[in-house]
Amino acid sequence: MLNVGFMAGVSVDQLNAIRVQLNNLYHRQPTIFKQSDPLVKQFVEDLWQQLIAEKRIDTDWIDKASKQVDVDTIQHSNVREIGAEWICYNTWNKLQLTEFLQAGGWNETQIQLAATQIISRAVYPASELKTSSWIKENSAICEVTGYDMEQITKDKLYDGALRLYDVKDGLEKHLSQRTNHLFDLEDKIILYDLTNTYFEGRKQNSSLAQFGRSKEKRNDAKLVVLAMVVNVEGFIKYTAIHEGNIADCNTLSAMIDKLASHTCSHKAVVVLDAGIATEENLGLIQKKGYNYLCVSRTKLKNYSTVQDRLTVLMETKSKQQIRLKAIQANSNTDYYLEVKSDAKAGKEAGMKSQFEKRFEEQLQKIYKAIHGKGGIKKADKVYERIGRAKQKYPSVQQHYT
Repeated sequence: MLNVGFMAGVSVDQLNAIRVQLNNLYHRQPTIFKQSDPLVKQFVEDLWQQLIAEKRIDTDWIDKASKQVDVDTIQHSNVREIGAEWICYNTWNKLQLTEFLQAGGWNETQIQLAATQIISRAVYPASELKTSSWIKENSAICEVTGYDMEQITKDKLYDGALRLYDVKDGLEKHLSQRTNHLFDLEDKIILYDLTNTYFEGRKQNSSLAQFGRSKEKRNDAKLVVLAMVVNVEGFIKYTAIHEGNIADCNTLSAMIDKLASHTCSHKAVVVLDAGIATEENLGLIQKKGYNYLCVSRTKLKNYSTVQDRLTVLMETKSKQQIRLKAIQANSNTDYYLEVKSDAKAGKEAGMKSQFEKRFEEQLQKIYKAIHGKGGIKKADKVYERIGRAKQKYPSVQQHYT
């Protein structure tokens, strides 16, 4: 297209520099080092303009490149978040939730609303009213799922949640099997636990909300019991909502019956909290053909060390040492481990000391009230105050009996 040849007053090095600069301009390659020679710069500019004037090169891209944007004049409108939503949507596809809902007869609009609702709850957990506002004002989730954002209302989200709850058991089974396949897991150990939550209202028309033993000590409020089964990797296998006054053994029986269908076919080891590990529940687990692991609810008195088993030292994630020793009880066929932790013993001693201090403070207040002017001195009232203190700190009351 252009031969610079030989030019008067221009050295060979300068000619090479002119050639390199012109080639960089033609191939749209940036120059790493700025040209400091004014003669080279002038020749490059003149020759480049000659190429353009003689139409030896395509100038369309030059016209586009010349239309630069002044970033200080840019104004943003309708800015929305999409990062976390996009990750969750790809997770939705990996879990094949669209295929699962399609198999259940859901149409495209219902599936899009379900995806919108589940992803929104994962990214921005809030009420249906707050979620609908967040979707319309902050998130680009509808652009990802395809659901019409103008159709989003709190009532649509309520209806979508109820429709999802109708397929809860099948959905949990699908997720359990799908996560096992994706991560190549075998549910050899299953963790089972219960908790409850109370309602502020009266819940007169609810069959689930009943008075029971509240973990928050709310005897005046109705409860529901939440049961959950997870594997050691943290994936949920099964959940259930039960009546607030249901017995633990009833929830455990239903959970075990679900294990075979929700997880792999082999029998898993069920890990229970000490509060659930009653003799009745442990017997039920064995009757169903499962093994269990739990903290003993009773302290063994007559036991001996297994002679052919050595003491094992382990280090926790918090760098604490734990000693494990196999023991056997003469009147029990279960396998026991004696677990000792200096850190745990120190913590329990500190808690006991704190409870004792607070209990003594309560007794001192009662003593001052008896001997002080205007204090409570009636025997029945004094006994009530002592009883409340003992109820509040049951772990130390025997020491002061």
